[in-house]
Amino acid sequence: MISPILPVKKNDELTLDILSLGSEGQGVGRADGYAVFVPGALAGERVRVHIIKTTARYAVGKLLAVEVPSPDRVAPACPAFPACGGCTLQHLAYEAQLAFKTQAVKDALWRLGGLAETEVCPTLGMREPWRYRNKGSFPFAGTSRGPAFGFFAAHSHRLVPLADCPIQDGRVVSIARRVAEWAAEYRVPAYDETAKTGVLRHVMARVTTTGETMAVVVTTGSLPHAAELAARLSDVDSLYHNINDRDTNVIFGQRFLRLAGTEAIAEEIGGLQFSVGPQSFLQVNAQQTALLYGEAVRLLAPQPDETIVDAYCGVGTISLLLSGLAKAVIGIEAVAAAVEDARRNAARNGCENARFYAGAVETVLPALDCPIDALVLDPPRKGCDPRALEAILRSAAKRLVYVSCNPATLARDLKVLTAGGFRIETVQPVDMFPQTCHVETVVLLSKLKSTQHIEVELDMDELDLTAAEKKATYQEIKDYVLEHSGLKVSSLYIAQVKQKCGIIERENYNKPKSEDARQPQCPQEKEKAIMEALKHFGMI
Repeated sequence: MISPILPVKKNDELTLDILSLGSEGQGVGRADGYAVFVPGALAGERVRVHIIKTTARYAVGKLLAVEVPSPDRVAPACPAFPACGGCTLQHLAYEAQLAFKTQAVKDALWRLGGLAETEVCPTLGMREPWRYRNKGSFPFAGTSRGPAFGFFAAHSHRLVPLADCPIQDGRVVSIARRVAEWAAEYRVPAYDETAKTGVLRHVMARVTTTGETMAVVVTTGSLPHAAELAARLSDVDSLYHNINDRDTNVIFGQRFLRLAGTEAIAEEIGGLQFSVGPQSFLQVNAQQTALLYGEAVRLLAPQPDETIVDAYCGVGTISLLLSGLAKAVIGIEAVAAAVEDARRNAARNGCENARFYAGAVETVLPALDCPIDALVLDPPRKGCDPRALEAILRSAAKRLVYVSCNPATLARDLKVLTAGGFRIETVQPVDMFPQTCHVETVVLLSKLKSTQHIEVELDMDELDLTAAEKKATYQEIKDYVLEHSGLKVSSLYIAQVKQKCGIIERENYNKPKSEDARQPQCPQEKEKAIMEALKHFGMI
């Protein structure tokens, strides 16, 4: 096979005009139509690059110089940028970051969801987009100056040592710094992934809006000089030792030993108290979490007589925020430990109308023994399981709010939900992670019904309807059948049943495209469902 001749080759140097930003924040230019990705370059810039990688479809260039800078270029606040790989947009002005994230959601909905006409609201940002992270997990490595903490460089396990991190709460960095000082003083060696030697692997530190702090020190085995470490971290409210002796990228091992302080610390969200243990999942930006969940509750607009399902409920944060506004809330979560946390949080806040089930959404949701009025979805980054989407479409929920941390999987799932009878009402991005490319999005969808959202497309045939046909559109019949039987039916099947019932049909729905074409016939199960819909609308 002959390799294609590429416009550029490895080690070339060239000048490029950067046309846009890619999904990971890298500049995208073109050389004779061939895409070149340049980390650190911004849209609208002219840059000089050194080509370090080529493939059949694209190349990667190292930024050598910015010949014409973007007006949105700013000086990065962190001396470790961009080496550490944690932030990718520190060189872009914050207002431009928000615009980039809005466009990223639009692009995903258009390219991956086929939802080009969907309006996306401007991304809701922060007044002060620094020091927002209330949790940090720092790996350790040995250096010439002793054990050091930091972050891994992008696409590697090479540690970039840090003295500070401007997106982390200062108390989080202080804990990591004091662990490093303790390790240096008592000669506790950092773990070496290659040699599989050493002791100190990670430190996880977090703070809450109530002012409490937690630290987890991860080692390969026993913790030397534990008393000295506890003394150095005497201001920490909850201190744990975790043992992880496996050859793995996972931070925590199975064993947690409490060294000092309380078993858990308290977090407050929307006036509710949540218990936070060493493995609890909570969003890392408290200010924007309140905004994000507030938007989810506002858009869902729960009513006092409604039952709401919170799918992928985690420790019950959104569930409990909804419980004071609805008749009942049902949380579903696959992680059993999170369900136990959710139940404890409900009891702690006196939310007696919230109940929680451990299991997959696709299994638990269809088995619920009560009618569902509305749904909240907050799935992991991979999005919803296809079977979960099917269960959601078969449910009686009239509206749902989808909270997403990944525009790509959001677009994929919205494509399924809109094809299944939901309409997108609002798309609201929220910036949970300033200085990075990540964006959260809250989407409100409502189920199409005959009393709502009637879309009419007129052609000449539509002007010659019978009295019976005027009572319901094809889309209304499809929506009724889907809602009451869970079946999807085509316009052709509806036309065939109408004809059987003596309702005059227009030729274009019944006539095959060729004389010898075999037309599919409506299955009996779907015919029965369509007949029920025709009766409902008074057409027969």
